[in-house]
Amino acid sequence: MKRYEAIEFGNLPVSECCCGTVERAFAEHDGSPSSVHLLALSDEPTCHYHKKTTEIYVILEGEGHLELDGELVPVRPLSAVMIKPGCRHRGIGKMKLLNISVPKFDPEDFFYEEDAAIAGEAPVH
Repeated sequence: MKRYEAIEFGNLPVSECCCGTVERAFAEHDGSPSSVHLLALSDEPTCHYHKKTTEIYVILEGEGHLELDGELVPVRPLSAVMIKPGCRHRGIGKMKLLNISVPKFDPEDFFYEEDAAIAGEAPVH
């Protein structure tokens, strides 16, 4: 049994998400501790947060900002930012990035500002 797996972005299915379009690697494997996503940001991504996932964004192309708990952080190619659970975030600008998710991608771990309002948390915007 191999103790590794290799993928080629570009050969993976492209999906729509709240941030733009994404190719997800290693997200479907039961034993995978993390996943890596190639993300092309849309013009107006939706601000969201995760309760259990830490994400590391590595900017590959383009420049812009990451909005992190209401603060604008400038980013450019080879910028890396770790986004911890609970941090409201979105990218602003035309960018392509790698998103490393720990633990791996979980569609149930996406929450939006309206979810926070329902839970009694103050929105950051």
